[in-house]
Amino acid sequence: IVGVFVGLSLLGLSLAQSVPPQTTCPAAVAPQSFAPPHYQGTAGEDTIVGFMSALVQSFLHTVQPKPFPKDLILKIVQEVDQSNQEEITRESLVYQVGFLVCVAIGILYIVLMPIVGFLLACCRCCGNCGGKMYQKQTSSIHCRRRALYWSAFITTVIILAGNICMFRSNEALKGSVDQTPVELNKTIYNINTFLTAVPQQIHYVVRESSKTIQEVTRNLDGRNHFCFSVLTHNTQVQLNNLNSSLAQLQSSMDRLQANVTAVKNRINQTLSKPNCTGCNYLKPELQRLTIHTSISVSTDFAKHKMRNEILLCFVEDYFNSIPQKVTNDTMDVVESSKLLLDEIKAQISQITSDIPLSALTNVSTSLDQLHGEIFKYTPEIERAEHIRWGVGVALCCVVLLVVVCNLLGLVLGPVGLSPRADPTKRSCTANCGGTFLMMGAGFSFLFSWLFMIVVTVLFVLGGNVYTLVCRPWSNGELLKLIDTPGLIPGFDISPALGLKTNINISDIYRDCAENKPLWTTLRLYEVIDLEDLLNVSKYTEQIQQYFEDTDITLPTLNLLSPEDEKLTVITCICDSVFLACLTQMNNISSINLNTTADKLDALADVQTNSDTKKELREEARDLRRIQSDIETTITPQLVSSLPFLCCHGTVGEVLSNVEAAQDFLNTNMTQIIRTESRKFVDCQLNYFIVYANWANVTITQQVGRCGPVAGAVNSVEIVLCSQIVESLNAFWFSLGWCIIFFIPSIIFSMKLAKYYRRMKYSDVFDDHIIMNHIPRAQMKFT
Repeated sequence: IVGVFVGLSLLGLSLAQSVPPQTTCPAAVAPQSFAPPHYQGTAGEDTIVGFMSALVQSFLHTVQPKPFPKDLILKIVQEVDQSNQEEITRESLVYQVGFLVCVAIGILYIVLMPIVGFLLACCRCCGNCGGKMYQKQTSSIHCRRRALYWSAFITTVIILAGNICMFRSNEALKGSVDQTPVELNKTIYNINTFLTAVPQQIHYVVRESSKTIQEVTRNLDGRNHFCFSVLTHNTQVQLNNLNSSLAQLQSSMDRLQANVTAVKNRINQTLSKPNCTGCNYLKPELQRLTIHTSISVSTDFAKHKMRNEILLCFVEDYFNSIPQKVTNDTMDVVESSKLLLDEIKAQISQITSDIPLSALTNVSTSLDQLHGEIFKYTPEIERAEHIRWGVGVALCCVVLLVVVCNLLGLVLGPVGLSPRADPTKRSCTANCGGTFLMMGAGFSFLFSWLFMIVVTVLFVLGGNVYTLVCRPWSNGELLKLIDTPGLIPGFDISPALGLKTNINISDIYRDCAENKPLWTTLRLYEVIDLEDLLNVSKYTEQIQQYFEDTDITLPTLNLLSPEDEKLTVITCICDSVFLACLTQMNNISSINLNTTADKLDALADVQTNSDTKKELREEARDLRRIQSDIETTITPQLVSSLPFLCCHGTVGEVLSNVEAAQDFLNTNMTQIIRTESRKFVDCQLNYFIVYANWANVTITQQVGRCGPVAGAVNSVEIVLCSQIVESLNAFWFSLGWCIIFFIPSIIFSMKLAKYYRRMKYSDVFDDHIIMNHIPRAQMKFT
């Protein structure tokens, strides 16, 4: 019966000290953030500015120095009154005055160039305007020829430089147009990826709330039960430790007995040798050299002790009934809590309906249609671009033809010219040089006015696209124009999103350029009260109040019967075992092999035989080593095993402990259950707090980072302006550069050609004057 009280006292005191739950509450871990979408690289990341951009833009700024005509464009778009058409036209012409002047110059060039060429040809055919094959020889003819030569050479080099720029800009324009479908497809892909990722990110946040709710619901269904298997586990551990200690101790004792027996036999052999002097008196000492190593401690007692502590716990049923009692009393609370969890789930799911995700789907559908149209018309665009490229190459080649004719004339003329030769006898080489110069002038007259038509058309087109689209797009004025209310019918972002404040395209683009989330970019905080949607504190208070109001009543626990309380006899629980332990310890501690070893050393000192002396000293050293092993190994193992084997105490102490445990359980068990329930509820609600904080940060800082939208806008700007328009403007600028210098080239070439061509009429300039002596007159005086 004392064993029963021992088990009850241990159990009661362990509960009195702490009532740990079956498992500790794991810390709530925030869900993992979603991976950012993968976007393709666009032209905005590695675009090189055109080689002639600065020069062309400087020219266009000179032609059109006025700012972006926002008010004029608004009048043109929104004006419906026909009476103001003349005023709008006048303002438009005033704004375009720079372009109009350039167009007028181009038209004048187009008209006059063929007329002048025709008149010059007629004039030369009549023998005038340098058409007569006669060249007057003067003293300054060589100086004039050199001046004309270098003037024609410099003009030709300038035309050649413009022609090279024509070739480069034509190839750049072809490459830009060819890459345009690819870049647009990349841009559309990035926008579609962004539009697809936003709903996925929102749904991911909502799904994580479902996981949190499922986890809490699962924990509510499997509420922590009070479990008393800890005592059984601890006792079993003690028994296992006892068995292990006994096994180690028995092994050490067996090794000790074997070592002592071996040394004893060797000593006996040495003492029995005839040459051992005075050895007989040690033989009685050798007979006492015996160690009893039998451990007679019964493990059945320990097992009996464990069974008493567990199986004789007659209150096991009482404690096992507590979890079911708690479950029954809190069933209504759990069901009410589940309903609140469903409300939390529905409230969080409302985020998907508050955010206009359907609009994103509509935009994505439109982009898919645009992608299909691009794919459909790409072959036609490529064929048209191939034709345009061929025309551009033809124009470049015609200009190159003029340059080649000039260069051949500038090379062959001086090579075949003899400065002092008769102009009618000039060499064929020099004559060919003059002919090439005339051919260059003829080609210039023939094609320059046609080139000017191309330049004028492309100048008006590319120049206005740059000044009215690209330049305001770059400095943000174009976005401000789009932001004008009513400019695009039905395009108003704020009412569509239900915002209280006005939001425009410029604000959206600026935020997206900084890769901000949609929450701040579209100001969704004005239409969605995220703090309220993710506010779980009101549900937390309700759930906690439910558990606080739950009445959990447990019956009174009686551990001691009247007969048990009359036990006052003081006795030792396991005196026999304890005495056996002490006897075994005394037997081991009484052994002192060092005394026998000292006697062997003393006997060795009187020996005359060196072998006998050596053997006695070695045997004494072995005894000391065995004694050291007893002190360092055997004795500590025996001491550590003694607490497992010996349980000593009084029945009075046991009864006092059991009574204390009984009073504690009857007084505090209900409060313990409430305290643990409160900890459990707080632990579960902490899941929602962690999730709400994570969801708030994710939605407001990570969902829908719209950097790809700004990147798409920048990509379109770069493809249209920095590549196509810049290349187009560079082409007409280079072509105009060439045909403007056609005029001095024609003048210098035609004048220089006469110095190399073979003349029909001779004219010799003789710079040698023969002086004849004239005798002085003399006067005669007669």
